[in-house]
Amino acid sequence: MKRFHRWAVGALLVLIGLILAVAGGWLIALGGSFYYLAAGLGCVVSGALIIHNRVAGVWVYTAVAAGTVLWALWEVGIDFWQLLPRVGGPLVILFYIVTPWFRHSFEGSEQEFAKAPRRLRTSSIAVAAGGIVLLAAVSFIALQPTHSTADSRGTYPAEATPDWVDYAGDKAGTRFSPATQITPANVSDLKIAWTFRTGDLPENYPNSRAPQMFEATPLQVGNTLFICTPRDIIIALDADTGEERWRHDPKIDDTGVYTMTCRGLAYHQSAPSSGADCPGRLLVATVDGRMIAVNAQTGRRCRNFGRNGQISLRDGMGSIEPGFHFNTSPPAIVGDAAIVGGFVLDNMASDAPSGVVRAFNVIDGRPLWSWDAGRKDPNAPLGRGETHMRGSPNAWSLFSADEKLGLVYVPTGNPSPDYFGGQRSPEMERYGSSVVALNATSGKMQWAFQTVHHDLWDYDVGSQPVLADLTIGENQVPALIQATKQGEIFLLDRRTGQPLLPVEERPVPRGNVPGERYSATQPVSRALPSLVPPALREQDMWGATPLDQLWCRISFRQLRYSGRFTPPSLDNSLIFPGNNGIMNWGSVAIDTERQILVVPTSYMAMTLKLIPRDQAPATDQIVLDGRAAISPMLGTPYAVRTERPFQSPLGLPCNAPPWGRLTAIDLKSRKVLWQRPLGTTADHAPLRISVPGVFNQGGAMVTRSGVVFIGATLDNYLRAFDLTSGKELWKGRLPAGGQALPMSYVSPQSGKQYVVIAAGGHQFMDTTIGDHVVAYSLPE
Repeated sequence: MKRFHRWAVGALLVLIGLILAVAGGWLIALGGSFYYLAAGLGCVVSGALIIHNRVAGVWVYTAVAAGTVLWALWEVGIDFWQLLPRVGGPLVILFYIVTPWFRHSFEGSEQEFAKAPRRLRTSSIAVAAGGIVLLAAVSFIALQPTHSTADSRGTYPAEATPDWVDYAGDKAGTRFSPATQITPANVSDLKIAWTFRTGDLPENYPNSRAPQMFEATPLQVGNTLFICTPRDIIIALDADTGEERWRHDPKIDDTGVYTMTCRGLAYHQSAPSSGADCPGRLLVATVDGRMIAVNAQTGRRCRNFGRNGQISLRDGMGSIEPGFHFNTSPPAIVGDAAIVGGFVLDNMASDAPSGVVRAFNVIDGRPLWSWDAGRKDPNAPLGRGETHMRGSPNAWSLFSADEKLGLVYVPTGNPSPDYFGGQRSPEMERYGSSVVALNATSGKMQWAFQTVHHDLWDYDVGSQPVLADLTIGENQVPALIQATKQGEIFLLDRRTGQPLLPVEERPVPRGNVPGERYSATQPVSRALPSLVPPALREQDMWGATPLDQLWCRISFRQLRYSGRFTPPSLDNSLIFPGNNGIMNWGSVAIDTERQILVVPTSYMAMTLKLIPRDQAPATDQIVLDGRAAISPMLGTPYAVRTERPFQSPLGLPCNAPPWGRLTAIDLKSRKVLWQRPLGTTADHAPLRISVPGVFNQGGAMVTRSGVVFIGATLDNYLRAFDLTSGKELWKGRLPAGGQALPMSYVSPQSGKQYVVIAAGGHQFMDTTIGDHVVAYSLPE
């Protein structure tokens, strides 16, 4: 039995060693690290000696483990989650083979061990124990938020709390609540006040194949909450009890719909003299191309709006394949105009539906104006038989507005399709991946600022523009803060679009795809601390074990990669941060009084490959290819194969954690106030292993009392952080994923402050699916 035990351990080391040596040799041939070949050969020698009853095998493996610790420290320093997969497994094996239990499996072991010098006999235990202590120490350091010495604390008197009548709390998109009842001192006392189930679950629609995400943020008007479900069902709830008052089901047609979601509603209060049939009304833009108006008091259709309370958003759009054009974000209300864009399905064809932005009268639904980024004159009315420009940049995300300036701010996408632009006209290019200021009355463009030139990466502007009056130098300036997928935060004068702080044009790599053209430079902001990650290196590859980390290193070396603007190629290319981006529709939150910006970020790489048309699947649909998808990009010479995230065979990301962070930036000093990992892997990892810092989608909300609330992460929690220190103050377990923006209000009836979030999960993120609306408050 002792011999079998020794042989089993020795054989395991030989097997591991052979894999490391062969793959390590391959890595060296690709220009990579020599460590894996050396460690593999050491494991083979150690295992062979152990099989042959030679205690020297233990000493050889001790040398391998000691060398591994030194190599790991040289590569990644004291980064715990990078050290762990490098040294954790080797140290566990070392710790085991130096135990008396294993030592006694050697024949004549006592004599063999006695012959070795005492220093040699204790070296194995020292290496094992020292490595474990090292991991414990750096894990403590890793879990602390990093922060500057800036002091942005302040006390502010309580004020009357306005209703939450816009998606992000106001038309400026600040995600700020002036409520002060819940504070850093008492937030840990929060309890569930009520929970509501909408009934909108995938299993209730067995014939629907569309992924479903409950991403809605409620509106609060008086003592009523209004929320929309993924199928655009509008529900009114009592703000204190969560009891349903009414619901309106538009009975959408989900044929071909790619994504079932409704991020929110729009609210409009008519003047008493208007004679409107619905003085207070809610508008929803649906996934089947309608805009519907309902009475906020009763849930009944506003009959004077369009025809029977609805208008079509497909008029003037020409032919639309089912699911190629839909709406996921609420219209922006400016005066009596409801301004709406649309989501165009990515990478299907150059002849995609138009991305036109349109305004409609909020009372009767009449068209007011259109702005089509692809037309020579974006405001030109359609002639008889004309349609809006096919394939023009769309505006699928959330708009902001400055009613005093009379401007609406529109974040735009790139022209269709995303990853090949050789056929784009100058008109298609000029406003793609930009933030554009339009006159809310006429639709005329006031200014435009482009965040990516000739976008080939799907770095469209998904984040809602955020408006705030900031102190720049000695002046207070009306600013616009634009977060982007590539990690830049641009600070612009919202009157003119001019950068308030420098923006540089920096050279970027150029590709070699036939028929494509490339921008020589891309804009880089110098306004605020950069949240752009450094370019990936081989040592940044990650895995749960040295084996899958080695797989990631080999894969990385085989990919074409030259930083965040690596152009798409006929070879496999690594795109980092990828089309989900560092900042997406969750955008940023701001405390305008303290002038602190709160930024949730994600870091997830993807791989991409252009496929010549004659080698692409002969279909106009998306084709699944293992973990990847091939999109047709009809009308161009190529299809595209994308895989996200870039991950190992174990399903773990190849880039090292943290994969998500929460950062606070002091806008007065323009320095990072604090930064910390956001969320954990506990709900997804085996044995609930809790790696901090995960992909997130949903956004943060800040209160006047100095508390940051955010769900958004892969684990099912709503968390609260201290705005000025970054300390986690509280977390509440959610019944499903919280991939939505939380909101807060003070009930005018009870005087109680509530924090509310939709907990419905996200099928693409594989979080728990549900239909819950959860409200928290302080105990009586």
